[in-house]
Amino acid sequence: MLKVVSALAEFSAPDTRLYRVVADRIQNYIRDEQIHAGERLPSERDLASQLKVSRASVREALIALELTGVIEVRGGSGIYVIEKEASAPAIQEIGPGPFEILSARCLIEGEVAAIAARMATDGGLDAILRALNDMERFYDDRPNNELADRAFHLAIARASGNGALVAVIENLWNQRGRLWIKMEEHFHTDALRQQTTIDHRRIVEAIVDRDPEAARQAMHVHLERVTSEFSRGWSGSKNSLLQGSGQETE
Repeated sequence: MLKVVSALAEFSAPDTRLYRVVADRIQNYIRDEQIHAGERLPSERDLASQLKVSRASVREALIALELTGVIEVRGGSGIYVIEKEASAPAIQEIGPGPFEILSARCLIEGEVAAIAARMATDGGLDAILRALNDMERFYDDRPNNELADRAFHLAIARASGNGALVAVIENLWNQRGRLWIKMEEHFHTDALRQQTTIDHRRIVEAIVDRDPEAARQAMHVHLERVTSEFSRGWSGSKNSLLQGSGQETE
């Protein structure tokens, strides 16, 4: 079983997004412990231990609370309370968590890549290569690089010859909302972007070689790498958010 899929095991009900539940529990913790505005929260590790959930789930919840103005992440210092309560509806509007999206993508896009390795026409291969070239051409242009990244994955889906799969992949990308964007701000490092380029080349090589198993594995490795980077401690991010703050990191 893929490591990335394990995140799904924490859901207590199909329609419950765990980060919303955890966000509510963190707010209750702030209230019960009387942590006032301007005071720092315990470490991510301590919160995960006290709430009995994974650190990844705590991370998503903290980012949701950051988006709704309950906490503030201060570079090199820590995570601070700025309000005692947040609007529950605002949290609910954020959408699926990044780890939920990545779990689904890993399950589906691995198989899509394998099908593309069998079914891709010359035109389909050309479209995949154009998207890869655009990613490399726009390496230092984040907005266009992001568009090329999307185009790359959709080109692979189109190369499968299955329009329903194209719609599924496009829908998964469309669900990358505010929570995903904020997660990327904290954890999408230059090192990850460099490795993404390498991962994409390996996916293309496997598809061009008509090797479904290699294509599936290359896609899994790529998406699991993103999941792993998003799961790292805050001090591993490009902003070194908790470096020197006294908070524990992995």
